[in-house]
Amino acid sequence: MTAFIACKSKQPEEKLEAGFTLTDTMMASTRFAKAETQTVKNELRLYGKITADNNKLSEVFTIVGGNVQKVNVELGDYVKQGKVLATIRSSEVAGYDKERMDANNDAVIAEKNLQVAKDMFAGKLNSEKDVMAAESELKKAQASKQRINEVYGIYDLKSGSLYNVTAPISGFIIEKNVTQNVLLNLDNIKNLFTIAQIDEVWVLANVNESDIGTVAQGMDASVKTISYPDKEFNGKIDRIFNILDPDTKAMKVRIRISNKDLALKPEMSATVTLRFNENKKLIAIPSNAVVFDKSKNWVMVYHDKSHIETRPVEVYRVVGDTTYISNGLSESENVITQNQMLIYDALND
Repeated sequence: MTAFIACKSKQPEEKLEAGFTLTDTMMASTRFAKAETQTVKNELRLYGKITADNNKLSEVFTIVGGNVQKVNVELGDYVKQGKVLATIRSSEVAGYDKERMDANNDAVIAEKNLQVAKDMFAGKLNSEKDVMAAESELKKAQASKQRINEVYGIYDLKSGSLYNVTAPISGFIIEKNVTQNVLLNLDNIKNLFTIAQIDEVWVLANVNESDIGTVAQGMDASVKTISYPDKEFNGKIDRIFNILDPDTKAMKVRIRISNKDLALKPEMSATVTLRFNENKKLIAIPSNAVVFDKSKNWVMVYHDKSHIETRPVEVYRVVGDTTYISNGLSESENVITQNQMLIYDALND
């Protein structure tokens, strides 16, 4: 038993093993890769959150105070443009209604007064000055009528005291700050709803001060979320906010992501991986070719079925499925990427 332990603890040596030969069966399932000189790629990991595109977002306010009679939507609902989101009973709307009635009546009276003035002028019963005064009063009345009608058109007001809060755009309700029966006061209310279109979203990610020099506009980015751990969303950095948060000492970058299936939701946490090239070239091999044992990294270099070398290598960096080797391998050498552990054990027992 003691002799077995001593054998297992023996440090692997850089040598050709002449006494070992791959069988045809093992050879059929063994895979190889050729060492290649490649530009070294690197990754930077950032953390942030999903947000709606500000250009496709609308905050919905009310122009009147009053009592909320009904709320027709909840958070997460999809609404079409023009849908009634809430109904408010308001004395201000009733005031607008009276103002419009008065404006209509004033315009009718002014038209009649003008016609009377013209008839009297034709009968030499008044002067041209009286006709001009009547025309001026009619223009004022018509201007007042037009103004109140435009107010009704802009805010989609109806007759009576009810005011309908409607959706200015189609999208999802991502914020709701109103409930039924609440009394709204224009002096202190905020937006009642926020609607966002999320077929395209932003990822706002934080860049540590030490990494600011690494990021650049147009850099490729992949995004992962807790909700979809096996799914990767791809985009590019389209804006760098060149200021640092005084509390976190981090700079924000924005990644634009297509979201046609609406999988990404605002406020989701996101992990962002930026990939970029370094200004150097090294030998690159698949990461699964590397065997870590005895605090060292090894690869199995294949010469032929009877000549397989256990060779130590110095790993510069691992990026995904690629490992960059700084020392120990030459270009075009073949390394074993499948069954390498079995062969390593067979050669170094």
